[in-house]
Amino acid sequence: MKNHDIVEKNIGWMILFIIIAISFGGLVEIIPQFYTKANYTPLPGMKPLSAVELEGRDIYIREGCHVCHTQMVRPLRAEVERYGHYSMAQESVYEHPFLWGSKRTGPDLARVGGRYSDEWQRAHLYNPRSVVPESIMPAYPWLFDNVVTGEYAARKMEALRLVGVPYTDEDIANASKPFAGGKVKEIDALVAYLQQLGTLVTQKR
Repeated sequence: MKNHDIVEKNIGWMILFIIIAISFGGLVEIIPQFYTKANYTPLPGMKPLSAVELEGRDIYIREGCHVCHTQMVRPLRAEVERYGHYSMAQESVYEHPFLWGSKRTGPDLARVGGRYSDEWQRAHLYNPRSVVPESIMPAYPWLFDNVVTGEYAARKMEALRLVGVPYTDEDIANASKPFAGGKVKEIDALVAYLQQLGTLVTQKR
């Protein structure tokens, strides 16, 4: 009897060799990524999100924006021509959790920063069809009423620092200052977050 017949007819041996094959293949793909400098070195000039932008990112996640909008431009001609320079791992070294993906009900937002004015973003979020008549995106009018307290901004920065985001003691100490007096609405924070997306990468049209 051939050796492969023994393995094929013995479920225990079959499971063992399948596990070995998958483990070896996975390690070959995963381990080199830890030694690829571009995967963990931030882009030149890259800084952690400000307290307001950080709160905006949490609102972005809370409202499910990442479910319909990716932040990952793939290195394909059609994608680069439409959205701009393809996404790089260096852009996401401070992202926890990262918001890459492949589901696009709406357009990719990896390069949306600065593409539209603050006023356009506000109008779009209040009533998407006022600026994009064919849009199927829901409206978010409550963002214009809800105030961001920033109560947990410092604690968020402390947690992110533990996983490698270089927030300084000064950043953490001043995290709640922008929110004093209830001046920051959720719409302000969300727009601030959107307007910085992809701005460090030269966009290719």
